[in-house]
Amino acid sequence: MSLFKNIFSKDKKDTLDKGLEKSKTSFFGKLSKAVAGKSKVDDEVLDNLEEVLVTSDVGVDTTLKIIERIEERVARDKYMGTEELNAILREEIAGLLSETHVGEETQFAIPEDKKPYVIMVVGVNGVGKTTTIGKLAHQFKNQGLKVVLGAGDTFRAAAIDQLQVWAERVDVPIVKQKMGSDPASVAFDTLNSAVAENADLVLIDTAGRLHNKVNLMNELSKVKRVMQKVVPDAPHDVLLVLDGSTGQNAFEQAKQFTKATEVTSLAVTKLDGTAKGGVVIGISDQFQIPVKYIGVGEGIEDLQVFNKYEFVDSFFKM
Repeated sequence: MSLFKNIFSKDKKDTLDKGLEKSKTSFFGKLSKAVAGKSKVDDEVLDNLEEVLVTSDVGVDTTLKIIERIEERVARDKYMGTEELNAILREEIAGLLSETHVGEETQFAIPEDKKPYVIMVVGVNGVGKTTTIGKLAHQFKNQGLKVVLGAGDTFRAAAIDQLQVWAERVDVPIVKQKMGSDPASVAFDTLNSAVAENADLVLIDTAGRLHNKVNLMNELSKVKRVMQKVVPDAPHDVLLVLDGSTGQNAFEQAKQFTKATEVTSLAVTKLDGTAKGGVVIGISDQFQIPVKYIGVGEGIEDLQVFNKYEFVDSFFKM
């Protein structure tokens, strides 16, 4: 099918294949049970397939869309053997995701007409937020860009220390204050420093607590307002980091954060350690917010740009 062509390098594709191994093994185990003893796709197989997709964290709404597409295909083709099901699923899910016109990137990139380009990174504690910032800094620095980090999660001393470790590892400057400082003040200092240094990219960490949406909303709104005193249209991107291993809970976090602040892109992490990789398919389909990055391993190179065709190809590779 024309949707599938080699976009990634072999090394990058191998990393993606390996990162989705647990999800793929779990999915195909369920799928083989769903079609056991069946030679053609009938109502019973479709019912079983629906259950497989839902229990693989694809999400109910997206699952129903996929089943509907396959039902239409069965009706059109009259006969469909169960041995074709894998290829058909692969095509129909790629076709469904192709309607969103996002998830087509192949390289780490930021607009060239905004300098510094400011990304504010949000997400609850433990999702891999600081690690994602460090890996993004590494990728963009490797492209020759000047990157500055802002330690805006002043709620936890460990968050500041962890970001400092990443700044040293990647060899990029970090702006920080002591624990308990005003996050907006850190953001203000970071952007002033970035402008003075003629930096290309600023990555601002934020506190990862969601126990009170009103407080979070107020804090993030204040950080944005203060940033805009230095860079009028900052932040240019609000990146929400979600832990893929939490499956459906990642959907819930996305819903809660999009209520608390305007989220413009998503990163889904920790996909290598889980069988819940199907959550990326559901999130890509259901949220009107693009998945930009996925974490498929612990190595510094294992944060990848999300390309929906490469993802679906790896997920359904036999």
